[in-house]
Amino acid sequence: MIDRRIWTVVAAMVFLFAGTAFAQFGLQDGDDVTLSTDVNATAAEPQLMLAAPDAVDVGEPFLVRLTSSAVLEEVVVYWLGKEVVPGISVWNNKHIAMTMLGTDVLNAKAGPADLVVTASIDGTRRTFKKKITVAAKTFPRQDLTLPKKMVTPPKEVYDRIASERKVIAKARNTVTPVRHWTLPFLRPVDGRVTSVYGLRRYLNKKPKNPHRGMDFSAPTGTPVKCVADGTVILEGNHYYAGNSVYVDHGNGVVSMYFHLSQFKVKQGDTVQRGQVVGLSGSTGRATGAHLHLSIGVQGRLVDPAPLFSHRADQLIE
Repeated sequence: MIDRRIWTVVAAMVFLFAGTAFAQFGLQDGDDVTLSTDVNATAAEPQLMLAAPDAVDVGEPFLVRLTSSAVLEEVVVYWLGKEVVPGISVWNNKHIAMTMLGTDVLNAKAGPADLVVTASIDGTRRTFKKKITVAAKTFPRQDLTLPKKMVTPPKEVYDRIASERKVIAKARNTVTPVRHWTLPFLRPVDGRVTSVYGLRRYLNKKPKNPHRGMDFSAPTGTPVKCVADGTVILEGNHYYAGNSVYVDHGNGVVSMYFHLSQFKVKQGDTVQRGQVVGLSGSTGRATGAHLHLSIGVQGRLVDPAPLFSHRADQLIE
C-alpha cells in the first residue's frame, strides 16, 4: 500500500445559514471518529473541510467526509463516473456528510483519479477537487480444476444467465438515501477465510475473472449473519451464485451472500446487524459448502476485509 499523507483539508469562508440541521446519517453513534476542525472558526467565518485518503489500493474501500461548522444544504460526491448524495447529520455541533467509495479489481485502472465534492451552504454552491492515487496491486494466483460443466455452462442456460445478470446488476447498483451501516462490519460467520478478494483465478488452466469477494469456511447449515442493518432487496436462486441474498445498507452499500442452502429472509424484509439471513451451503457453482460474501459500493465490488477490521477514521486516513 502506498504511504498515505495526512488528510487534505480544504477551508472555505462562507456565511452561516440561519436554520437547523436536517437529513440524517452523515455520521452516527458508533462511528467513533475524530473530527478535524478549525478552532478559530466563528459564526461569521465557518469552516468547510474535506477529508479523504491520498492513495488507495485497487479494490480497497475508503470513506470521504465533509465537515462544516455551518448547515449543509446538500452534498454530492462524484467518483469514477458515478455520483452519490450522502445524508447530512449533526455531531458535536458539526454538520457532517460521509460516504463510502472504492474501485473494483475487475476493471480498476491504476493512477490518479478525480474526487469531486460539491456542497451548498446558504444557497451558495462550493466545489472541492482532490486527486486520489489508485495504486496497482499484485494479487495471488489461484488454480482450480473443475468439471467442464462448471466452467462452461450448457447453451440451454444462456438465457437464464442473461436474465439473472440484469436482475443482479440492478440490485448491486442500488443507491438509497439513508445510511444504515456503521463500521466495522460484523463478520457473517466464524469460519476461516479460504479465498481472499482479488485472486487471479484459473479454471482448468484458463484465466477467468478475478475473485471479487471473500470465501469463508462454513459447513452446510451454518447460520449466516447480516454484516449491518439494512433491507433485503433480492433473494433467489441464481445459476452461478446459487441461493443468494442481497441486502441494501443505504447510500450505495450492498452486501451479498452466496451458495446458501436455505433462506431465512425474503425480499422486502428489514434486517438488523447480526440477524441470520440464511444457512450456508453449496448451491450454484460451488465445489463444497462455504459462504461467499461480496460487498458492492456504488455498484463496484470491493475488498470486504478492511470493513471488518477498520473504524471510519481508518478508512479516511
